[in-house]
Amino acid sequence: MADSEHREEEENVAGEDEDTGAPIAPIVRLEEVAVTTGEEDEDAILDLKAKLYRFDKEGNQWKERGAGTVKLLKHKESGKVRLVMRQSKTLKICANHLVLPSMSVQEHAGNEKSCVWHATDFSDGELKDELFCIRFGSVENCKTFMENFQEVAESQQKKEDNKDASATARLLDNLSVEDKKLEDNAGEEVPVSAKEEKETESEPVKADTEKKEKDLASST
Repeated sequence: MADSEHREEEENVAGEDEDTGAPIAPIVRLEEVAVTTGEEDEDAILDLKAKLYRFDKEGNQWKERGAGTVKLLKHKESGKVRLVMRQSKTLKICANHLVLPSMSVQEHAGNEKSCVWHATDFSDGELKDELFCIRFGSVENCKTFMENFQEVAESQQKKEDNKDASATARLLDNLSVEDKKLEDNAGEEVPVSAKEEKETESEPVKADTEKKEKDLASST
């Protein structure tokens, strides 16, 4: 018994990893990669949970895009607002498009918790004209979404109007400056060149010479 226990102790000691104290470098070293979503430069105007659908024109039916969080994000510099929705578990983008002045949202005829709108969406990596329907957990959330959506669209329209007005004002200012320059130039006397002055002065001398030649010819 004593011999078998001694052999087991020796085997256990031999099987243990020896600590040499030398540092062991990892076989694969993973570099840290910074991941950005674009939301770092945006402020969230709206953040609600919902389920999104898109209308399939070929199949002539609604298809679910996913359940998650829908946000209205306003860019800190440009002021443009985009609608972004991601699935809860996978964070896959279901919808991603700007809210434009020409867009409007309407309540779904068959469900007070749902509303629909048209948009040019980029969630699939290319621009597509889509008809979306979104359903919320309550009528209040649906109304909040619709009100915020419409307010953003109207604010973008005001921004476009202000931009057009500024462009028109700049154009009128440029025209006023040009008109003033023309008026100033019209009031100035145009100087006669030295060559024109010389030619003008020589014309009487030339006429007098021609007259003398005619008189001489008639006398002969």
